[in-house]
Amino acid sequence: MTVLRGASVFLRPTVREDVPALAAIRATPEVRARWRGGEDLEAEISADLEDSGSHHLTIEHRQRIVGMIQWHAEEEPDYRHAGIDLFLDPAVHGRGLGTDAVRTVARHLVDDHGYHRLVIDPAADNAVAIRCYAKVGFRPVGIMRQYERGADGTWRDGLLMDLLAAELVR
Repeated sequence: MTVLRGASVFLRPTVREDVPALAAIRATPEVRARWRGGEDLEAEISADLEDSGSHHLTIEHRQRIVGMIQWHAEEEPDYRHAGIDLFLDPAVHGRGLGTDAVRTVARHLVDDHGYHRLVIDPAADNAVAIRCYAKVGFRPVGIMRQYERGADGTWRDGLLMDLLAAELVR
């Protein structure tokens, strides 16, 4: 996997040594509210890294781990597209690093892998994430009702957003 450089972030393949720092970010209340997880976040992240269907990149800013972004692909020729997901340390929210990371991965997926369509699926009530993705060119497609179970056990809606290669805001 290639190392990717954004305007402010550096994205590199996630390695086992990154897991404690990523688990600490996932354990913050702000991230934990959006990313479900059990008691052993390190074990969960390690297991995710073994998932051969996803590509995991550690997000660094100023030589510090600030999150992780991952992408997966649907390679069936008639439905070919890629999807993105990420989490970011709340300590760096509001600095444009999430937008930079998403834009950097989106460019990589379009330019280097030839995907014509990308998807992302934030919680429908996550206005900050939705604005971030819109800055890159993602557009709302529709509400996915009762899409994911929240930490409190209730079902929450998700927003499906997509981006066509020509719509990527570089």
